[in-house]
Amino acid sequence: MPHRPILFLDVDGVISLFGFDEPPPGRFHWVDGVAHYIESACGERVRRLAERFDVVWATGWEEKANEYLPRLLDLEVEELPHLTFGDAVFGSAHWKVEAIDAYAGDRPAAWIDDSLDERCEQWAEQREAPTLLVETDSATGLLETHVEQLLDWAG
Repeated sequence: MPHRPILFLDVDGVISLFGFDEPPPGRFHWVDGVAHYIESACGERVRRLAERFDVVWATGWEEKANEYLPRLLDLEVEELPHLTFGDAVFGSAHWKVEAIDAYAGDRPAAWIDDSLDERCEQWAEQREAPTLLVETDSATGLLETHVEQLLDWAG
């Protein structure tokens, strides 16, 4: 049986929202002394994606994502795989490409992030396996339209 596609899931700007004028329904949560705003529907959206994808944290949070997010999002698992990176570069995501590429191998992969840049796009275009990049706005994060796009692609 072939593997399901991988979904590389960023946190800041996808799950944890910032830069909004008026926040969508949701609330702030304290994570290591930092307030993170999570929209109410985000957990349900991630759970729906997990039905079709092998979800992997692709965030500078690294292993910290599993300490907080499965509970805050009411996920059905206590942990998801996570990637480990070198130095993060705020405002871009190209520093994640090497780890994402190594993990993805030749499997189909989608990546949702709020800071995709030209190097991310070049990586996606050069892969032989099916690849989808989905960019969010940090003020709105993971929307229903993104979920539908990802599910359609996975189908």
